[in-house]
Amino acid sequence: MNKENKKVSYYYKSDFFRMTGRDTSNIAFFLFHYFGEFRLRYVFYLRWLQTHSKRHILYPLFYTSKLLLGRKHGLEISHNTTIGPGLYLGHPYNITVGGGTVLGKNINLHKGATIGAENRGKRKGIPTLGDNISVGINSTIVGNITVGSDVMIASNSFINQDIPEHSVVFGNPAVVKSRQNATESYVINRV
Repeated sequence: MNKENKKVSYYYKSDFFRMTGRDTSNIAFFLFHYFGEFRLRYVFYLRWLQTHSKRHILYPLFYTSKLLLGRKHGLEISHNTTIGPGLYLGHPYNITVGGGTVLGKNINLHKGATIGAENRGKRKGIPTLGDNISVGINSTIVGNITVGSDVMIASNSFINQDIPEHSVVFGNPAVVKSRQNATESYVINRV
């Protein structure tokens, strides 16, 4: 197995474990979920595109498959994004993550989550998220900001400021409350 395929395998196994709670060793279980859940196919294409050259013979096939699956379900996660192991897509519809964004490991993204660039002003740029973060339904994170590790972002929150580690964030404008183990019951099956 070449270096790129090993990397895809590692990341995809981590993502599969986060979304199903099981590893990929049981072929029947793996195939049932892979073909039964579009989010697992989408993440496979995403991870493959992140690790392979555009000159690879399968690149056009996987790019087109990711694009079509994404359009059908509203998933727009750029393969130019840096995402650590353990990506979890909960209720995976209308999720947008812009190119260049940096996401740590064990990230939960829920329906309607938007993470992207700010094009002007003092926060012009892209966000960086730490590890063990849950981004709630319809939450938005924009600008050249840093979100620390172990942060729970509540539904319908708008984040355009730095967020310290071990926090719960809610509202618009964002209200930040310090809390140890903020994501303990939300970010499960950690890798």
